[in-house]
Amino acid sequence: MSTLSQGDHPNTLLIEPFYGGSHRQLLDVLSENIHGCQVCTLPAKKWHWRSRVAALWFSQNIPVRESYRVLFASSVLNLAELVALRPDLGKLQKILYFHENQLVYPVRKAKKERDFQFGYNQILSCLVADKIVFNSKFNRDSFLQSIDTYLNVLPDYKPKGLAKQIEPKCTVLYFPLKLPVVVVEDSGLDERVSHELIKKKGVDQGILDVSHDCDSKSNFGNSPGQAGSHIELDSSSSGYGDRQEDERKKHEDGHFSRKLSEEHFKSEGSETSGTPLERRNSQIFLQRFPRVKGQPLHIVWAHRWEHDKDPELFFNTVLQLKEQGLKFELSVLGESFTDNPEIFTTAKGKLKEEIVNWGYQPCKEDYYKVLCSADVAVSTAIHEFFGVAMLEAVHCGCYPIVPSRLVYPEIFPKTYLYNTPAQLAKKTEEFLQVSPSC
Repeated sequence: MSTLSQGDHPNTLLIEPFYGGSHRQLLDVLSENIHGCQVCTLPAKKWHWRSRVAALWFSQNIPVRESYRVLFASSVLNLAELVALRPDLGKLQKILYFHENQLVYPVRKAKKERDFQFGYNQILSCLVADKIVFNSKFNRDSFLQSIDTYLNVLPDYKPKGLAKQIEPKCTVLYFPLKLPVVVVEDSGLDERVSHELIKKKGVDQGILDVSHDCDSKSNFGNSPGQAGSHIELDSSSSGYGDRQEDERKKHEDGHFSRKLSEEHFKSEGSETSGTPLERRNSQIFLQRFPRVKGQPLHIVWAHRWEHDKDPELFFNTVLQLKEQGLKFELSVLGESFTDNPEIFTTAKGKLKEEIVNWGYQPCKEDYYKVLCSADVAVSTAIHEFFGVAMLEAVHCGCYPIVPSRLVYPEIFPKTYLYNTPAQLAKKTEEFLQVSPSC
């Protein structure tokens, strides 16, 4: 374990056994804005094992500090085990954050039985936590409503009334998004993009502002200040998917730019945006240019390469559209891990003419640039408790097409929802047909 400077008296302990994706985003935002915090993480690998044994490892490696007052951890951690092994941490104000809950997490088709231990760990963690924070109402409600059913597998001596015991400690706080400033090329205004296709269809963008909490104001015990220390418990990182750069087509005669030139962000004399674009306090500034008439529709799918995002449905849909002779461009982003669904290899070969970006974008700015270049963002998730990627895409100007289930009806109006694979294909086809005349 390597330890960075911890400051004089850290009072907030941030713990993340699975430091990747949205888990990493949240901890980074908290550590940047909470004064006097200490961050302890493990790499985003083998989450099943992180959930099982991370508490024991943390109990041996988190420094003993009398200055700690608040402990914040994601629900991947078995908090009950940690505070049992470290009684000094049990005395702190313990906040448990749910990115997802294992009581309703979909099980792989190849595995007929759910691993009982993961959900059980989360129930125990809730019982010892002082405050439980969920990233959506759907996440909270589905967890509380599933506790009794989940415990029905016990052969006898079943505990009762746990949901009523846990519920008073629960609150909903929408995930804090740290988004780039997107500037519309022809207006020069710092505002969320109003997409040309959306204008054409006359759709009102009534999407939820997720910058505020849902139930009540929550405070993690500290005021904003300088970033706290970060203890790197393991410097290794998870494997990433293939990355494919698309450098073609520069910005000429007002045409859309696939890869924005750095001059747009550095030149104070830029006449294109009307205002100088530069970096301020790590804030990312991007430009989005109007679409060119006749340009193929650019579809983006930006999700983890795992079964719970149902990539089969997405690729089957776009392959069907290709068979109809419809023209489009495709970006498939998102993190990939050890075992990727076979559909990714198959689809990459069949869609090689349409693909302009493929795989994880390690640089967040490059990721946002792809989103700014896209027209439509699609989700086919069968598991989603918040949906960071879809909201990032909307912020960058994409029209969202999302399933009418999970958290999505909580965030997106009915206009953006589909109920069946046929409706997904129809909505996407409508955009492909209208695209050339925009």
